[in-house]
Amino acid sequence: MKILKVNDRCIEVSCDYNFGKDFEKWFLLTADQHYDSTHCDRNLLKRHHDKAVERKAGIFCFGDLFDVMQGKNDRRGSKGDLREEYKGGNYYDRVVDDATNFYKPYSQNYIAMTYGNHETAIIKHQETDVLKRLVDGLNADGSDVQLGAYSGWIVFRFHSNEGRVRKFRLFYHHGSGGGGPVTKGVIQTNRRAVYLPDANIIVTGHIHEAWHLETVQERINKVNTPYLSTQHHVQLPTYKEEYLDGVGWHVERGAPPKPLGGYWLRFYFSTRDDVTFEVIRAQ
Repeated sequence: MKILKVNDRCIEVSCDYNFGKDFEKWFLLTADQHYDSTHCDRNLLKRHHDKAVERKAGIFCFGDLFDVMQGKNDRRGSKGDLREEYKGGNYYDRVVDDATNFYKPYSQNYIAMTYGNHETAIIKHQETDVLKRLVDGLNADGSDVQLGAYSGWIVFRFHSNEGRVRKFRLFYHHGSGGGGPVTKGVIQTNRRAVYLPDANIIVTGHIHEAWHLETVQERINKVNTPYLSTQHHVQLPTYKEEYLDGVGWHVERGAPPKPLGGYWLRFYFSTRDDVTFEVIRAQ
């Protein structure tokens, strides 16, 4: 697997395969890990990362890898939500150092860590980039983790031994808004399908919901033959469980329990479709 950062908003992932032979390549899609939060389910997070290593899977985190709400003068903070190991005058240093130690065993699998609103808020209000510091720390030992923008593209290219090339485009956006208690953000799929016609997969996070929806479009090729194209919309859940305690901002605003985990993206060889893919819930 080769990784190339084409520009600030596009990362290319290339894999080789033998046409007609068994082939599969896994990727773990995550967002909203909130690693440093007391509410992060670190056992689940570790299990999924360990499974990614077992599968030799590439890993993505599309925003809010960090929570970082317990800094000085942060109005979102709560002393009860501060982990014991982070208590001290160098709060952000402690969080970054701890995260670097946790993610180091998985740094060879990580393809990209991208910005979410929690990371950009710290840049704006505290003038430090905790995500870049984490990526720099991981790459200091020879890894090649890419630092991605708040939204962008992942282009997967599969090269066969016969010279065939299969390309799939994934568009990601960390997300915005509250998602809606009834629609759970699903209504956004029709809007995104309009302005992202080149995306095979559209991945979002932020609202801590989990769903996978397919939309189908009729298109026409260069020789004027109509065909159907399927676009996959994947809403990534979280690793932050903040409902069961019965207290805190999440509960006080009447928010419901949220699903935990991520999604697997599995590419494989099919005699009918050549290289194709499926989306699988990681719970």
